[in-house]
Amino acid sequence: MGFRGWVRRTTGNWLPRRGTLDAGEVVLSQRRVFILPTRAGIGFALLLLVLLIGSINYSLGLGFALTFLALSCALVDMVFTYRNLAHLALQQGRVPTVFAGQEAQFELHVANRSALARYGVWIDFADIKEPRHATDIAAHGSASVLLGVATTARGWLQLERVVLSTRFPLGLFRAWSYWRPATRALVYPRPEEGAPPLPVSGNAVGSGRAAGNDDFAGVRSYQAGDSPRQLAWRQIARLDPALGGQLVTKHFEGGVGDELVLDFAQLPAHLDLELRLSRMTRWVLDAEQRALPYAFRLGGIRHDAGNGAAHQAACLRALALYGIGDAA
Repeated sequence: MGFRGWVRRTTGNWLPRRGTLDAGEVVLSQRRVFILPTRAGIGFALLLLVLLIGSINYSLGLGFALTFLALSCALVDMVFTYRNLAHLALQQGRVPTVFAGQEAQFELHVANRSALARYGVWIDFADIKEPRHATDIAAHGSASVLLGVATTARGWLQLERVVLSTRFPLGLFRAWSYWRPATRALVYPRPEEGAPPLPVSGNAVGSGRAAGNDDFAGVRSYQAGDSPRQLAWRQIARLDPALGGQLVTKHFEGGVGDELVLDFAQLPAHLDLELRLSRMTRWVLDAEQRALPYAFRLGGIRHDAGNGAAHQAACLRALALYGIGDAA
């Protein structure tokens, strides 16, 4: 039996492995909280040692009283520092989807179900030397913290190990605990800048279909003289003119049109894979902005013509996970 097996047997298998993910709620029991003296605590211990030696050499009763009083305060501080972190309940929150290049925001919840308020709890990633997020948690209360992670590539982004620490109240000791939430963010491909227009013209990637004189062709900015009946209320509600948006109207065209089909296989083969995915991402966003129904083709994934938040999310998810083994 090696050292690792001996540790598991003698400690009740409580020592978590570095790659283990914490699913669901995690309560910081006494076995998950570690505590050690800080630099200030070590200096304070040396000061007590000097006071003790001086009191022994000179038989100073008052020196002994001062030394043991200060030692008692340090021991009380150790208990309070540990208690400030122990038995907190941790849960993972919402993680919105982002595009590559944006910052993914991981929401983490910390609940305090005891009657003891917690102060100065620092939360950040384990590889950050100086934690950046501090919070106070009232008795029977909770707090939320957002940890931002820069994204560079599409796919799943797994949250790194998080450390919770505290030095309250005197700073002589530091208590900490590790947490690895089983949460991840879905990162969409970065939309291509300066992408070609949507393939809806004669050189479109699509199939022709007969159209009447009132075929819906998308939305455009409101112009004087447009009928109020043609206002695109759904898009106006999204933009909210009171917040700086603008009025848009439905645009209709007659004659023969092309069904908008975004087909990955029809893109030029000489383009880089990521560039093709970025172009498809841009087209999906442009089609949604113009409220154009569009069909989607990517490998074995087929979506019929449609639009809306659910349709857009399904298409962008397929683009984000294309060619990635873990597509769950």
